[in-house]
Amino acid sequence: MRLLLAELAPVRGELEANLTRIEAVLAGQKAELAIFPELFLTGYRVGDRIHRMGVAPGDETVRRLGRVAVALGGGVLVGGPTAGPRPGEIHNSAILVGPDGGYQAQLKRYLPTYGPFEEGVPFSPGRESSPLALGGRRIGVGICYDTFFPELFRSLALAGAELLVIPSASPVTSRRLFEKLLPARAVENAAPLAYVNRVGVEDGVVFGGGSGLWDARGEPLPLEELPVPGAGDGERLLLGDVDLDEAARWRPFRPVLRDVDRS
Repeated sequence: MRLLLAELAPVRGELEANLTRIEAVLAGQKAELAIFPELFLTGYRVGDRIHRMGVAPGDETVRRLGRVAVALGGGVLVGGPTAGPRPGEIHNSAILVGPDGGYQAQLKRYLPTYGPFEEGVPFSPGRESSPLALGGRRIGVGICYDTFFPELFRSLALAGAELLVIPSASPVTSRRLFEKLLPARAVENAAPLAYVNRVGVEDGVVFGGGSGLWDARGEPLPLEELPVPGAGDGERLLLGDVDLDEAARWRPFRPVLRDVDRS
């Protein structure tokens, strides 16, 4: 599977500008999946404005992402807010739109509400995780702080996820922690993993980049850096290939999913 990792900085509070940026960055590109960071559609620290930006199936945001996916020849996965079933409820989500216009979303399960983070104020947490479908493949998604909860990724792997994807808005102060955890999540589930973290600064929070791709044994995979239209400081567009069939070949030699206690 060919992946594009968009390590970019969104414009805070500007949904239209960020959609336009996605269209510009992916123009002329071909990939089976393009991945943008957590809350890329809106920016991270937008306060109560987030309630006016919720994405819903069939709305103009999804239609535009669908057109981008058609041109790309694959899916577009991007972080953004989605409205919950109860009035006023909003979720921090990873939204996947395929070239058929199909809409799927994975809600963030664990919301950091400590230090500079206040996600528990505007957002409601998701309660379950299920693989998302794309072109006959199954993709397991966790968002940023979800990375620190290995049982989430184990449940996705047991449910058939062939690729683990983590969009993120993690600060530079956490980068070393993610560098330890990301290959571990791949190894313990014998599944390849893609991580896409944003860059830029919001309210003094410096986001740390460090996007990458690991195979089912936790080894880093090579990435080609592509030109980024209108690139800002630290922005990168990375192209890489991952063999989704490798996990099936590797798992008999490291049978963690067979041996896990399912009681």
